[in-house]
Amino acid sequence: MSDSASDPITFDFALSEERLASGAHVVAVSGEVDIFTAPDLKRTIAAAIEDGAHLLVVDLTHTRFLDSTALGVLIGAVKRLRPLNGRLAIVNTEPSTAKTFQITGLDRIFTIVATRDEALDVVTAA
Repeated sequence: MSDSASDPITFDFALSEERLASGAHVVAVSGEVDIFTAPDLKRTIAAAIEDGAHLLVVDLTHTRFLDSTALGVLIGAVKRLRPLNGRLAIVNTEPSTAKTFQITGLDRIFTIVATRDEALDVVTAA
């Protein structure tokens, strides 16, 4: 018999999406993005790009943790958007997540802002 409290699954992970009139596509993530949940994020982002979303905002406002798998998903999104002249901005206010971006040097690769409105301004700027 399995004890669900000890299962290595992140139960509070959730994704939501919104396509805006500006053409921007927002993927909001909550909980923890790790080896178990990152594939869901990857599928969501890939599907959005395949459906024509080239202006992408990943909102990590309610994300408490990112592991290297999650960072790989975000790097992959940038690589997919680049040949499409697309743009990606990340919303993050969580100090521990910010530290992950800083330690890896990815804060110099990604455009990371504090609010969704700032991110939308970044991706929709002409």
